[in-house]
Amino acid sequence: MRDTRESRLLLVLLVAIAFALITVDIRGGDDSPLDGARETAADVFGPVENSVAGVVDPVGNAIAAVRDSDKRHDRISDLERENAELKQRLGSDVRNRARLTEFDRLMKTAGAGRYGVTGAEVIAIGNTQGFSWTVTIDVGAKDGIRRDMTVINGDGLVGRVTTVGRSTATVLLASDPDFTVGTRMEKSGEIGFASGQGDRPLRVQLLNGKAKVKKGDRLVTFGSRADRPFVPGVPVGEVVRVDPSDGGLTRTVQVRPFVGFTKLDIVGVVTRPPRENPRDSVLPPRPEKPKPTPTVTVTAPPPASDGTDVATRS
Repeated sequence: MRDTRESRLLLVLLVAIAFALITVDIRGGDDSPLDGARETAADVFGPVENSVAGVVDPVGNAIAAVRDSDKRHDRISDLERENAELKQRLGSDVRNRARLTEFDRLMKTAGAGRYGVTGAEVIAIGNTQGFSWTVTIDVGAKDGIRRDMTVINGDGLVGRVTTVGRSTATVLLASDPDFTVGTRMEKSGEIGFASGQGDRPLRVQLLNGKAKVKKGDRLVTFGSRADRPFVPGVPVGEVVRVDPSDGGLTRTVQVRPFVGFTKLDIVGVVTRPPRENPRDSVLPPRPEKPKPTPTVTVTAPPPASDGTDVATRS
């Protein structure tokens, strides 16, 4: 349509009629005289609207989905967070149970040797390069810890205290090459000196070059003067190899320590030595060898010469 004076007048007229119809429709409410016209228009334009809606609705649905996805994402995030918290709590419970078991074993070992101990937690490990095997524990001078005190756990000898701070202390592990402790063989009482070899077994030199020793024999600490740095009777390890004797004054054996130095957690510093040497009483009892199961062999009697079963003859 060309933009003329008549066309502009027609447009103004149409707008005025539209407003008038809207006013009549609103005032008429449910009884509006335009209901019939509206229904007719709905019948005519309904299919067109549905077609348009089919194109437009996916966009609207996508927007709604994005909006709802935010809510779902928030819910998923909440569930994931709750799940992580539950796992953490469960993991913490499992870890606490494991630590409680370690503490119980420590207390049993301390009780068997009559050692007065101060419990501690390993909070740091030293640099193992160059065979420097140390750990830091969370007790120190304020807890009564002093230099050259014996450190144990539920399995046996861990090491000795070398440096003490106010609230922490450093422990030199028995696996360190600079570590040496006097040992005594179970039962035989043969004396020797154990030295660390890093992640290898301890090297023990027995003072008696003719000492009778075999694989599986066990050792405990011999003890020191005034019980420092070592109290007596602490389990050290088990012989895994006996080196050939060269006829010298000493004999060398390789000993696997009872303590796992790479997984230390709960330890105890011996702050009060035993009144008497516990000797071998701190060593755990050896497992009993399984008894052989008796077998009974049943031999069937030979058949009678006449072919009749012996068991059936009267």
